[in-house]
Order: sequence, then C-alpha cells, then structure tokens
Amino acid sequence: MKLLTSVIAATVLSFSLANATPHSLDAGHSEVGFSVKHLMITNVKGEFNEFDATIDFDYKTKTFNKLNAVIQTKSVDTGIVKRDNHLRSEDFFLADKHPQITFNMKSYKGDGEEGVMIGDLTIRGISKEVKLNVEEIGTIKDLQGNNRVGFTLKGKINRGDFDLKWNKALELGGFAVGEKVKLEVEVQAIEQ
Repeated sequence: MKLLTSVIAATVLSFSLANATPHSLDAGHSEVGFSVKHLMITNVKGEFNEFDATIDFDYKTKTFNKLNAVIQTKSVDTGIVKRDNHLRSEDFFLADKHPQITFNMKSYKGDGEEGVMIGDLTIRGISKEVKLNVEEIGTIKDLQGNNRVGFTLKGKINRGDFDLKWNKALELGGFAVGEKVKLEVEVQAIEQ
C-alpha cells in the first residue's frame, strides 16, 4: 500500500511540474512595497526599486510551483533620502554587509483565484518562515502573444524577528516606529 501511495504521489507531482512553466519578472509592471506605523498614528510607505524573481506557474490549475525572489537592500526608497540612508545603515538593513533580501517559496495552496504561499524570508542573514496571501491571480495573452500572470502578495512581519530593532521611545509613551511591517507586492511575469 505504501508503494502504491508513493507512486501516485510521484505521478501527481511530476504531472503538476510538467504543466508549470518558467516565467521572467516584468519589473516595469511589478512593485515591492511595505508600510510601517510612524509615531503610532500614520503609516509610512516605501518600496524597493531593484528586485528580480524566478516563477514557475501552471496556467491550467493557477498554481505556483516555484517563486524565488531577490531584492537589493540598497534600493530601499521611502521618498526621503535621509530616512533611506538610515534604513540602509546598521540600525536597520545593514545593506553593506547584507546587500540582498531573499524569499524562497516552500509551499502553495490555492483555489485558482487566491491562495496562501509559505516561504523563507531572509533579511540581515536571518531566515524566518512567513505566510503570504496571494490575491487577484489573473492571466492574459498580451499583444505579442505572450502568456502573462499577475497577482498580489500580502503579509505581515515583525521587524524585530530580523534584528531590525532600532527604535526611539516617545516622551508621551509609544515608539517612533511600529514593530509590525505590512508587505504588499504586485507581480507581473511573462511565460518563457
């Protein structure tokens, strides 16, 4: 019985991988964004301007078999140069020593329109498993006849888990920067 179960599982896996196709990221139509509370009353938003990803996507089942991403830490951009330089410093990303943030998908479960992706996120050399909600999965054939997939990834992390611990206590209580960071990534990729 164990042998039969193993054969069935291997067949399903190989069939699934056979239908998956590699994609290249369309960086001009993608965005890696984040937001965090400032003074506990407003959200400060930012993004990373340099990133890449390898994606294997199955159009028939709308399933992700692979998503690995690399983000260049120095490309952080919040619209204020002084704040961006602080984020690149030892207080936060330590970008000179840790030039890349990476995400490597471990599993995906979805229903075709949305799903949940689990993977390892590495910041400052510290890897933690994170959950990302996958929303608004859409596919289209573009004017050149290329298949494209687009989707949104959303999640939350605690920045302290990645040693991004700088903060300043406020005189009236609370802190300058919130602990929770919201992630929102817009992805468009082209079938190869």
